[in-house]
Amino acid sequence: EVLFISVHMIVVQCLLRLVSAPDKWTHANGDCGGKSQSPINVVTRKTLPDARLTPFDFNNYQQIFRGTIKNNGHSVQVGVPHLSTVSGGGLPTTYKAVQFHLHWGDNGGPGSEHTIDGEQYPMELHIVHMKHHYTDLTTALSDPEGVAVLGFFYEVQVLRSRSRSMSRSSPSVVEPHCADIYVLSFFCGSADGNTSLPPVSLAQLIPAQQNLTSYYRYKGSLTTPGCTEAVVWTLFENPIPLSTEQLRTFSELKFHDGKPMVGTFRPVQPLNGRQVYRSGGAAVLASTTVLVAAVAVALGLSRPN
Repeated sequence: EVLFISVHMIVVQCLLRLVSAPDKWTHANGDCGGKSQSPINVVTRKTLPDARLTPFDFNNYQQIFRGTIKNNGHSVQVGVPHLSTVSGGGLPTTYKAVQFHLHWGDNGGPGSEHTIDGEQYPMELHIVHMKHHYTDLTTALSDPEGVAVLGFFYEVQVLRSRSRSMSRSSPSVVEPHCADIYVLSFFCGSADGNTSLPPVSLAQLIPAQQNLTSYYRYKGSLTTPGCTEAVVWTLFENPIPLSTEQLRTFSELKFHDGKPMVGTFRPVQPLNGRQVYRSGGAAVLASTTVLVAAVAVALGLSRPN
């Protein structure tokens, strides 16, 4: 079957090949036992509306760049140039994008880090930003509001396949086995966990801007060591749909040590009296245009032979 593929979502496949399991995380850092840790469970009836949580202003999110995958021992992240920024949405200033990464579960089961009313979604995407005047993330983490993370949930949903009548000559259509060779040859061949990716923009990874007005806000921490409590969290209410088969593909992958690549999330942490706020945006369904079609192929390519 001929499938549609967008090159930018090769990012997903490469992430899956390089990540390390949570059982290898180092939890010796004392900050991981702090009072404002992330992730958390959002109890929606206890959230408070905040008129300051207006729509975001995304600047240069359409900017194409070539990112680099880095395996940091407890997660895999894609570094991005500091060109894309986000402001508004109740943020204290403009923040520039630094990196993004994913968290997922086992066999399409619960895998998000944050939960909503106790519900854990299968997967969660984090786009990490730092205040615009900082030049590195380490410095930004010394500021109690130095980092802003945008979190996006994925949910299981039946997706319609693209038409089989699509032309085989189209540059956006490839045979799965050919695409696999293309990916392995050019983007996922690095054994040391550091490799370049094809051109991608942050806008291609998330729903359309008009569908990002409904969200939750709280102050927390990084979800990986050293768990620094310097993060302004935004969790978008409406999840991005993926099929069960697509999500299960993540569990078919292996770490370098041969263990299943599953459960790459930190459990929820105590709220400890923190208040979670909600925006007044209308709930709308997330757009899946480029994202879903591309992820379908990217994940399919990662199946073991």
